[in-house]
Amino acid sequence: MKNFTYYVPTKIHFGKNQIQHLPEEVASFGKRVLLVYGAGSIKTLGLYDEVYRLLDDCTIVECSGIEPNPRIDSVRKGVKLCKTHNIDVILAVGGGSVLDASKGIAAGALSKEDPWELTLDAKKIKVALPILSVLTLSATGSEMDQTAVITNPETKSKRGFASDLLFPKVSICDPTYTYTVSAFQSAAGVADIMSHIMETFFHHEEGCDISDQVAIDLLKTCVKYGPVLLDEPDNYEARANIMWAGTWAINGFLVAGPGKKWSCHAMQHILSAYYDVTHGATLALLEPAWLAYILNDTNKDRIARFAREVFHVEEENTRACATLGIQKLYAFFTETMKLPKNFEELGIPTDANLEALAKECVKVRPGGHIDGYEVLEANDVYEIYKRCM
Repeated sequence: MKNFTYYVPTKIHFGKNQIQHLPEEVASFGKRVLLVYGAGSIKTLGLYDEVYRLLDDCTIVECSGIEPNPRIDSVRKGVKLCKTHNIDVILAVGGGSVLDASKGIAAGALSKEDPWELTLDAKKIKVALPILSVLTLSATGSEMDQTAVITNPETKSKRGFASDLLFPKVSICDPTYTYTVSAFQSAAGVADIMSHIMETFFHHEEGCDISDQVAIDLLKTCVKYGPVLLDEPDNYEARANIMWAGTWAINGFLVAGPGKKWSCHAMQHILSAYYDVTHGATLALLEPAWLAYILNDTNKDRIARFAREVFHVEEENTRACATLGIQKLYAFFTETMKLPKNFEELGIPTDANLEALAKECVKVRPGGHIDGYEVLEANDVYEIYKRCM
């Protein structure tokens, strides 16, 4: 187990009607609020009116229209609003994209740097506006972490960045706000959550029993409750467990010990930068393709453990067990959760230059390769992409 420092300063209000805490939490930071949200689903939910009712003594400035795979232009728009209106606190109401954009805005609002420069080099973030969030989609875990991912369409880049200054101060997590999330987005959210967990579980570090077992239990929770979201979208138990699993999948606990060496997210970012594909649905294809490609005598025991404990594979031969587990993972995503079965269904054309995308994927990585569970060069990424066609 590696040394680590664990730091999560986010307060969570979890459960039904927790929005009641919003006035007191906002008041501790000021009265000039930037309300950040997406296409308008919060109005359908009634959240928009509720926010205005609860914050009737605040000045609210809106930054709406945040898109999936949030773009740097939206971040710049929010930064300009913060500076123009002397904003005290950012209130992000939505899912991971809204939260990620809000983190970019929070960093840029008190900086002279262009927000994209802060994305490229988070060390330049010296101060940030406080962020509060009201979660409406279970997926990214942004409500309790310090990371964000922003897309720059001009340069075809999608970059992640992190700063301890970007942890939300408070997050309100009411599972009932996810009842109206579509079956596709619910399934993609489950895939995203599971990918966060698997990226951490598959490691070579010895003696990480606590994080390993928690990871397994979180994955089992997703496999148990994920399908329920499709059949019973207003099942509170299912929505609550998936929401809490999403929060704990990426709040730093699982990487405390094994460290963080992710592979599939690196491969996904370039794909959504070019084709604007749904993040979780892309990961649902990449995870099993990646595991099948890297399976070898060194890692077969861990992959087989995943197969036995998460998907109850009963096969004595370790390598065969691992292979069956990977097949069950793919079937869970594409058959049980009804996500796309290949890149074409996802929205990536069959004539896409996957080899060029693979080269571009590793070009922006330290050392010119993906230093993950297994080291991946450009040709490895290309082969994994081909398995998803």
